[in-house]
Amino acid sequence: MRKISSRTARRMMQRMGMEVEEIRNATQVTIKTADKEIVIDNPEVSVTKMQDQKIFQIIGGVVTERSIVKEQILEEDVKLVAQQANVSIDAARKALESTKGDLAQSILLLAQR
Repeated sequence: MRKISSRTARRMMQRMGMEVEEIRNATQVTIKTADKEIVIDNPEVSVTKMQDQKIFQIIGGVVTERSIVKEQILEEDVKLVAQQANVSIDAARKALESTKGDLAQSILLLAQR
């Protein structure tokens, strides 16, 4: 198999309508899914542009994964907090989210406003 120089490879890619660009000074890349978060520190990132699409390539770096645990807030809890604090359903839901579902703390928080 014949080796291709980087210059020849770049020319071939340009003829096919491909363009590769390096993103300099990238410090962190974060990929979030519904149940986890992948963080890549100090990666090498490049973008390949082809037919109005961009393909991101991430190389190297320190990879850490974190699980995301989202506490479920029950609708009956939201209604109770809204009723006790005499506020809207949305305000009660936000208070419950900020207190991680603690009913008493949510009511006290809303009563102080």
